[in-house]
Formats: sequence, structure tokens, C-alpha cells
Amino acid sequence: MGATRTERIELHQRNPKWKNPPVRIEMLECINCDACLRHCPSHFGAIFNHGIDVVVIPELCSGCDKCLPVCPVNCIYPFPEWQEAGYDQEWWENPNTENDPYR
Repeated sequence: MGATRTERIELHQRNPKWKNPPVRIEMLECINCDACLRHCPSHFGAIFNHGIDVVVIPELCSGCDKCLPVCPVNCIYPFPEWQEAGYDQEWWENPNTENDPYR
């Protein structure tokens, strides 16, 4: 059985059963409308406001693509070349805090 969102946050690991690549947001194209954040399913909860940017934490993204059709500027892309490299600890502070929109 795959790890829960809370477990993925604690372990900083992507569910190994997910076959679709995570997505990425091209910030040079993004207009910060937050439509993607509002449409990311709460059991994944992969998209966050990070300062003036909107970011996807790939370890939380299942690649379900629910965010793609709602983006008015089409700035969200599949990220098949992503490889787990670890992200700044600062990114991991967003989930499971009072700033977590998926709680």
C-alpha cells in the first residue's frame, strides 16, 4: 500500500506506485492565479504558494494532471526528467503547517 500524504511529507518520498511523472510550473509563464493550487486533490496536496512563486513538490505530485486544464496560461508541464534529488528544507516546511491549504 502506498504511503499517505503525511507519510510522504515526513519521508520526503514519492509513492513508488505512481506511474505518471510529476508536473512542474514554468514560473516565467505563470500569472499566480492559484487555479492549479485549488484543483490539486487534497490527498496529494502538491502545489503551494512559495513567496511570489507557485511551486509543485514532486514527491507529493501523482501526475494526475487535474491542474493542467484549469491553468489559464498553460504553464504547467509534465516533468518526466525529474529525479529525486531532494528539495530545500524550506519547501518541506509548507506542508503540515498553518499555511498548508490542504489541511
